Amino acid sequence: MNILIISSSLSKKSQSRKMAEYILNRLNSEEIDIEMLDLRDYNLPFCNGDEDSDISIVMDLKSMIREAQGILIATPIYNYNVNAAIKNLIELTGRGWSDKVVGFICSAGGKSSYMSVMSLANSLMLDFRCIVIPRFVYTDDDSRQLDDSIKKRLDQLSSELIRFVKGLKLE
Repeated sequence: MNILIISSSLSKKSQSRKMAEYILNRLNSEEIDIEMLDLRDYNLPFCNGDEDSDISIVMDLKSMIREAQGILIATPIYNYNVNAAIKNLIELTGRGWSDKVVGFICSAGGKSSYMSVMSLANSLMLDFRCIVIPRFVYTDDDSRQLDDSIKKRLDQLSSELIRFVKGLKLE
């Protein structure tokens, strides 16, 4: 089973990245082939619709996404939506997202944007036929600590990801 965690936050103090790292460590202990893609490590071009598809780094990321059976997107919520970095990555890598199981880990500054991932989830389902896990982890706690309730929800999300990938026989 090949799982990819994408941390889309560009902030050094990212809460969503902390949650992604927690799941990475949890799944590493289960001997699952797992990798984390941190968008801070890549100087990606902005998608312009046609010229970026031949850039080698974009091709490498598209290959990484294509090889994954399950993907967890860890994203901050800005202005009631996922951040622009993850949307740009999806636009750049396009069809590499086809037929994936996708889950979401979100961190926001307030309680009222808990449904912010839905437009991206709908796009992934309709454009790329992704299966979106109906459980996602959303936190508005800016304390920078992962308490037991957040860890429990992250454990449930990672278990659901594995269950979906195995159940769909994507491994």
